[in-house]
Amino acid sequence: MRLSRVRQKRVLWALVIVLGAGLGAFMMLQALQKNVMYFYSVSELHEAPTPPQKTVRLGGVVASGSLEQGEDLAVTFAMTDYAHSIRVVYQGLLPNLFREGQGVIATGFLDKNGRFVASELLAKHDEEYMPPEVAESLQGKVTPP
Repeated sequence: MRLSRVRQKRVLWALVIVLGAGLGAFMMLQALQKNVMYFYSVSELHEAPTPPQKTVRLGGVVASGSLEQGEDLAVTFAMTDYAHSIRVVYQGLLPNLFREGQGVIATGFLDKNGRFVASELLAKHDEEYMPPEVAESLQGKVTPP
C-alpha cells in the first residue's frame, strides 16, 4: 500500500515538527541545566565537595572572630553551620547587615585549596528572617536570639 503524495508531505511535515519541537526542548533543558545553581549548607559541601569552579550557593552563619578585612576590599571569614566551617574569600563591598554571628548566603565556587571564593554575599535583612533553606539546614543547631 502506497501513500498518496499529499499524505507523504503531511507525514513528512509532522515528523519535521515533532523533531524540531524535540530538539528545541532538548536545547532549552540543556541551557537551563547549565544555569541552575544548587544551594548547599556548609556540612553538605564538606561531605560532598563540588567540582572546582562549579558555581553554587552556600548558606550558613559568619563565625565569631573570623572576619578579616584586607586591602582593596578583600574580606575573608569562616562560614559555619555549627557542625562544620569553611573559609570564604570575597572581594567587594559587604552588605550593610553583614557581621559576625549573622546568617549569610554566598554565591561562588570552591577553589583547589578548599576555600569558597564568593562573588556575591547576601545577609539576612532583620533579626527574624532567615531563608528557608538556611533555617532548615541549621535547625536544632542555633538557639534563637
